[in-house]
Formats: sequence, C-alpha cells, structure tokens
Amino acid sequence: MRLPRNAFPVARRARHVWLSRSLWNRRFVFLIGSVLVGLAAVAFAIAATKANVLLHALLAAWRWAPFVTAPVAFAAVAYVGRRFFQGAQGSGIPQTIAALNYPVTGLRDQLLSLRVASGKIVLTLLGLACGASIGREGPTVQIGAAIMYSMSRLSSFPHEAMKRGLILAGGAAGIAAAFNAPLAGVVFAIEEMSRSFSQRTSGIVMTAVISAGIVSLALLGDYAYFGQTNATVNAASGWLAVVVCGSFGGLLGGTFSRLLIASGTRLTGRLAAFRARRPVAFAAGCGVALAVLGIASDDTIYGTGYTETRTLLEGGPIPQSFGALKLLATVVSYASGIPGGIFSPSLAVGAGLRQNAALLLPGSPVAAVVILGMVSYFSGVVQAPLTAFVIVVEMTRDSDMALPLLAASLIAYGFSRFVCPRPVYKALAKSFRPHPRA
Repeated sequence: MRLPRNAFPVARRARHVWLSRSLWNRRFVFLIGSVLVGLAAVAFAIAATKANVLLHALLAAWRWAPFVTAPVAFAAVAYVGRRFFQGAQGSGIPQTIAALNYPVTGLRDQLLSLRVASGKIVLTLLGLACGASIGREGPTVQIGAAIMYSMSRLSSFPHEAMKRGLILAGGAAGIAAAFNAPLAGVVFAIEEMSRSFSQRTSGIVMTAVISAGIVSLALLGDYAYFGQTNATVNAASGWLAVVVCGSFGGLLGGTFSRLLIASGTRLTGRLAAFRARRPVAFAAGCGVALAVLGIASDDTIYGTGYTETRTLLEGGPIPQSFGALKLLATVVSYASGIPGGIFSPSLAVGAGLRQNAALLLPGSPVAAVVILGMVSYFSGVVQAPLTAFVIVVEMTRDSDMALPLLAASLIAYGFSRFVCPRPVYKALAKSFRPHPRA
C-alpha cells in the first residue's frame, strides 16, 4: 500500500527548514559576529593594559602631570564625543538596554552603529591613559551589541525577537570575553539587560558567549582576572564579616548609584546650567577634580583600579582612604560625560572597603574581607546579585567562598534597594529613549 505524498508533512517541513539556505546564512553571519565580538574584546583589553602602562610611566616621570593631562584630555574627549560620536558617552550598558527596550530603528542605528563603537574604544582608551577612573567592561557590552546588530544587516533576521536576541547576545559575549567569564555573560544577559529569557534567545546568547569565550581563551589563555585566591570564612567571625560587608557594601553601593543617576539625569541649579551651556569646560573641571583626588590618594585612584585591587587581595599596602576617594573619582569621571564603565572601578571600591571593615572585623582573613567587599559593593551598585556573585567567583576562582559570597551579594542587594529603589542602568537607559513626536 502506497502512502500519500503528504503522509509525513511535519518531517518534510523539518528537513526543509534544516536545509534552508537562508537559515544557514543567518547561522554563519551570527557565528562570524560572535567571533568578531571576541576579537574586539581581546584587542580592547590589550590596548587598555597598554594605556594603563602609559599612565603609570607618565606618573613616574612627573607626579603632577594629571593636572595638565586630565583636564585637557577630558575636554578633548567630551568635545569629540559630543561632536562626532553621540551615544558613546558613559558606560555603554544603558545604551544597550535602551536599544533592547525601545525597538526604534533610528535609535538602534544611532546607539549601536560601528562608528559609535569605534569611537567608544578610542575615547575610552584616551580616558584611561589620562587617568580617568573608568573601566572597559561596560563599553565592551555596547561594542559587542553594536557588532552583532550590524551583522544582522548581512542576512535576513525577520522577527523582532531575533534582533533583540542578537543585541542581547552581543552584550553578553562582550562581558564573557572582557572578564574571561562565560557564565557571568549568560547571567548578566538574563538578570541585568533582559529580565526575560525566551527559548529562542537562550540559544543565541549561549552560542555567542561560547564563541567569544573560545576566542578569548585562544588568544589570552586560561586565566583568572584577579588570579586564584584561597580565601575562606569559618565560625561566627567569618559570617559576621559576611553580614557587615553585605550591609555596608549595599548601602555604599546604593549611594553611589544615586550619585550616578543624579550626575546623569538630575543635576540642578547652577551646576546643571553650566554643564548644559559649557559641557567641554565642565569636563575640564572634572579633570582638575580628578587630579586633586589623585594627589590625595597617593596616585591610587587613577584608571580601572585593577592593580590596587590585586594589591589588596595579596595583603599589600594601600592608603586607608582609597575606597572613598576611588568612589568620588568614579563619580567625577562619569559626570564629565566621557565614555567609560563602572565595573572595574566598582570592584576596586569594594576591595577598598577592607581598609574600613578591618576596624570592625579585626580577626577576619584579609583576602576574604576584600572579596566580600567586592561582591557586596558591586551588587549594591548594579542591583544584580547573581551577576555580581558569578563575576567575582569566576574572576577569583575561589569556590570555597561561593556560599558566603552569594549571601553577602543578596544582603547588599536588599540594603541597596533602600537607598536607591531604581537599578542604576535602567534609570540611566531612560535618558536614551526616543522623544515622542509632537
């Protein structure tokens, strides 16, 4: 008995879809985009390291150099960014969230263009070289999202969900490659940028993160961002450190977030009027303020804070005021309007809490308090406790601290919400939303 030709329609459709030329074209374009995100993140990381070396060489030659270089560089970066790369200012994560939340083609073309991404790289590197307290991880999110969004034009991605998935995947791949932390990239995409995760999007994000991670691993090797630590907490004194660091870090992180939101959206009075009228001069003034903070901190608040955080983890000497001054330096750098993220500086501020928490926790292990301070403050700033937990665990590879770190991150999140009810990136993303037509 012969079966009719349409006896297995589902199987025929599945085979047709699997062999579809347009489907394989989209997959190829997506894979190439993921690899390019990994390459861009690695190149950005190497260039940022060289910018940091240049900064310290300048400081070694003349300690007072930032009083000249910082105002000039801040003013130049602010002018060039406003004139040629509108949308490159600040972290890059609010821009990516805005592109996800407001599906307007013109807005996405502006915030996620390759021109803005290239300007973001160059201007962030210039800011790092002149001592700005900024990081490269937030900018890498916008750069990754811009690359993936631009690649979508090379093939047909008909559904809005797929375009959102590409932007989300590019941002997640950027985080994964920047920190060499693939799991952190996935969790960050779920918790911070998307707050939702469809089945189709999950596959796109996973593939992008794995591809970018492989590129980073192949070029930079298997490394931990801050090196492997062996810190542990035990008995009542150790868990007291969890509670103290979690509560103090959350309150301080929430305060920092409120300051960033105010500097980005709610400056009032004469200061706001001056920045609106003379943005370049305002940026130069922020450069002078940064140089003053640099002198007060014995030159420790410049740049990403990676060196100082590593020193604190190893028990080295850092000025007692480092955490507070690094916080102020990061606020000043962000308020100036230059491109740059807050991930690395926030981790450095959190590590600096060890200097203050040591007064309340005299018997706790130094490395354990440093790591707890990092995860607590970072969770308080971004209000994404799982992301903060996963990033710190992957950067230190200290599995023994997993449970204390998770507890401290959740405590910090709760305290931060009392101080700053709105997550900082969501609040800042609203400044990029399109204006309704009159």
